[in-house]
Formats: sequence, C-alpha cells, structure tokens
Amino acid sequence: MRVRGTFVLLLLVLSMPATAQHGGEGPSVRSAPAEANQFAFLVGQWELTVRPNASTLAMKIHGVPKLAGTWKAWRAFDGFGVEDELRITDASGNPRSLSHAMRFYDARAKRWTATTLDVYRGVFTPSTANWRDGKMTVTSRGVDGEGKAYVARSIYSDITSASFRLQQDRSMDDGQTWTEGVLTIDAKRVAATASR
Repeated sequence: MRVRGTFVLLLLVLSMPATAQHGGEGPSVRSAPAEANQFAFLVGQWELTVRPNASTLAMKIHGVPKLAGTWKAWRAFDGFGVEDELRITDASGNPRSLSHAMRFYDARAKRWTATTLDVYRGVFTPSTANWRDGKMTVTSRGVDGEGKAYVARSIYSDITSASFRLQQDRSMDDGQTWTEGVLTIDAKRVAATASR
C-alpha cells in the first residue's frame, strides 16, 4: 500500500507544470529553435594557435610569447546551447589560461547569453552574442590587471567545418574606440566530437 501511494504521488508531481521556480505556466518552448544551431560550429575538438598583441613593454622588447591551446565543445541544454572548455598553454606546455563556458540561445531575447568561468582567476563573466553575416560577435565586460574596466568584443569568423578564427578587440572607453586584435586564435578541427 505504501509503495502504491508513493507511486501515485510521484505521478502527480511529474505531471505538474514547473511553476515553483519560474512562476506562471509551464515552459512554452519545449524544443530548441533553429537559431540554437548558430554556435554548433564550435562542437568538437580543436587545436589552437594563439597570438596576443604586443601590448606590454616587455612584449615589445622580447617579443610576443608563443602560445597554443585546445578547445573542446559539445551540445548542451537539450539542444538549446553549447558548453565548452578552452585551454591555453605556453610553448613548453605550461598552463596559461583555462575557461569553461555555458552558452544558451535565448529565443525571447533573440540572442545568445553565456557565462564563462576563468578557472585560474576564479572570475565569472557574463556575455551576450549575436549571429550576423556568417560571424558570431560576443560582447562582455571585464576589469584588466590594473583594475580598469573594459568592454571586450570577440568575433568568430572564417567559419568552416575544419577551422575558424577568433579575434578579440578591447575598448577602454565603453565602446567609443577599439584596440583590435588584442588576442587572435586560429582553430583547426582535430575531432568532430569531444568528451567532457
């Protein structure tokens, strides 16, 4: 009798709309829109060539460090998004950067929203992104090593099934002027799928 009562209660809970956390009716969208495929080019495993701009005096004197990396991504959130992990190392293989992003297509806002964790610095950065003319442009805000606020614009371009390019630009005056190519990444596909 107790098992039957538990089973009936479970059926009731499962049949109720998910209103407790979100309020109102249950979800109106139950399948991902076509736009949720815009970031699908990122799915798989990539080998990276990473080029920072010579922005410091030391870099201008000694040259820009040689950096490499890997990027792996997989579909997530029942097809509504992509989750990915980016690792950058120096020429000797020493870790320089590790970030983990969760990207979600928001059909109501008609744009992508994302949260990226900079693992080594313990910083979460929110961003938004839009697809236009074969390019994905991601916009975020941050603070540099000197505590100065900036706006970052990351543009994914030259997207093919085997490669893409990412260029990050930075503005220190809230988007009035931009320093282009602060960081450039050329990605070459090494596998069509990636494990977590």
